[in-house]
Amino acid sequence: MAHKKGVGSSRNGRDSNPQYRGIKKYGGEMVSAGNIIVRQCGTKWHPGKNVGLGTDYTIYSLVDGVVQFEHKDKKRYKVSVVPFDVEIEVAPVSA
Repeated sequence: MAHKKGVGSSRNGRDSNPQYRGIKKYGGEMVSAGNIIVRQCGTKWHPGKNVGLGTDYTIYSLVDGVVQFEHKDKKRYKVSVVPFDVEIEVAPVSA
C-alpha cells in the first residue's frame, strides 16, 4: 500500500478575469469624447454617427454629446452620439 496520500493536480487553480461587457452609457446620458458606450461580442449594436468601433467591437464616442439608441432597420440597432449645440441661448433675467 502507498504510504503517501494522493494529491490532486495543481494544474487547475486558475481563472481568468471577467470581461465586463454590456451597455456602459444609456440613451440620454451625456458622454465626452473617448467614453466607452457599449462593450460587446460582435456587432449586437452597430455604430452610428459620431461613434467609433474598436477591434473588439467596443463602441466609443468621438465627440462630446448625448447618447442615442435607434433602429438601423427591422432587426438591427445603432448607437449614435448627438453633439451638444455650440451656442446656448440664455433667457434674459428681468428685474
